[in-house]
This record gives sequence, structure tokens and C-alpha cells, in this order.
Amino acid sequence: MKPASREPVSFLVLVAIALLLSGITPYDRTTWWLEVGPVLLGVPILIATHARFRLTPLVYRLLFLHALILILGGAYTYARVPFGFWLQDLFSFERNPYDRIGHLAQGFVPAILARELLLRRSPLVPGKWLFFLVTCVCLAFSALYELTEWWTAIAVGSAAEEFLGTQGDVWDTQWDMFLALLGAVAAQWALSAVHDRQLGELER
Repeated sequence: MKPASREPVSFLVLVAIALLLSGITPYDRTTWWLEVGPVLLGVPILIATHARFRLTPLVYRLLFLHALILILGGAYTYARVPFGFWLQDLFSFERNPYDRIGHLAQGFVPAILARELLLRRSPLVPGKWLFFLVTCVCLAFSALYELTEWWTAIAVGSAAEEFLGTQGDVWDTQWDMFLALLGAVAAQWALSAVHDRQLGELER
């Protein structure tokens, strides 16, 4: 097996281990299920489609990183992740910023995934229209996530407080979507050239 083929398998094993460890004694079991839900849904899809629609190494690496961010947030809840408290003390933030990191990643990672799907399954080519539409996809995804948080809060009431993780910020929803926007734009600016090279290698 080539190194490029082994890497997704290694990621799968590491994600499974992280899920297992995070699920032993999470801070809040309901929040754990809600936060790791995207991982539990996404991994089977990636496994089922890997043989006939293998993604670029860059996308697999970003998805792996995003999975770890979600799993860590599920284990502690986003407002209690120790790394976030360290950042809070270091920069004198008013709140644990791990939630902000998560929403930045919510734009950063899906941007490259959406870019790959659009380039490989639509007539779009690299350029301004692709950049614009990828950004729109990420904003739509972020808005859907915020709506999901709202629906969850309605459905389960106070049990969703840890999942919402607003930490008293009345503008938390707006910040979440803004950070997803920044992540989507930053990912395309920073990684498009690398992504294009890997897409070319994948086609060959």
C-alpha cells in the first residue's frame, strides 16, 4: 500500500481512538453526542466513497484535524476545553475562545472540501466564481449549523446549554458565522495553489 493510501487509514484509526477516549467520561453526554455527530455521520460516508471517489491528501488531512477539534469539544464542551483556558489566560480574553476556533475551522475545512467537489463534479474552474460559490456554500453550512443549534435548544431545552456554548455572548451566533466566513476565505487564499497541484496529481 502506498503512503498516500495508508494515510486515510491511519487517520481513521486515530479518529476512532479519539472518539473512544472522549466518550468514556465526557463532561456532558448529550453534548458529546451532539458535537461528535458530524464525525459519526461523515466517517461512514468517507469510507463508503473512498474506492470510487478518493479525495486529495489535503482534504483528508483537513477533515482529520476538524474531527479532532469536534471530538475534543465534545469531551469537555467547547466552553471548558483546557487549551481554550490556556489561550484565555495568555491573551487575557474574556471567554474561552475554543468555540471561536471551532467555528473558524467550520469555514476553513469545508471550503477546501466544497472546492474539490465543485471542481471535480461541476463545470466550474479555478477563479472568482469558484471562490465566491465556495464561500457561499460555507456560509450556508454555518447558517444551517446555527439553525440546528436553535432547533436543538427548542427540542431539549436547558439540556442544550452546553451545546450552544454562548458563554453569555448575545452576539455569539453572529460571531460564529463571521468566523466561518473568515475561515472559508483564508483557506482558499492560503491553500488553493496546493490544492490545485494535488488535484492535478490525482487526475494523473
